[in-house]
Amino acid sequence: MSDIQSLIKQINEFRDERNWRQYHNPKDLAISISIEAAELLEDFQWINSEKALKENKENIREEIADVLIYSLMLCSDLGLDIKEIVEEKIMKNGRKYPVSNK
Repeated sequence: MSDIQSLIKQINEFRDERNWRQYHNPKDLAISISIEAAELLEDFQWINSEKALKENKENIREEIADVLIYSLMLCSDLGLDIKEIVEEKIMKNGRKYPVSNK
């Protein structure tokens, strides 16, 4: 089992133990990803990155974890292979933004 699959298993066990899966439909998971990403942005609002990291590093870690957890749950629920979709996106971006030979 890969590290990602192990994480998804832990996440799914956590939510299933609490009977939360009933609330985790794709729409609500997508909304939750956006909300957690906005909370991450708050840690950087109105200050530079260095100050944000100095003052908010622990909360930044937690908000990134929340974004990842919801994203992994959504991929799991939709039957998406995370490695596959990330690699496909990198290849697509490579075609869209080729390396220039300046």
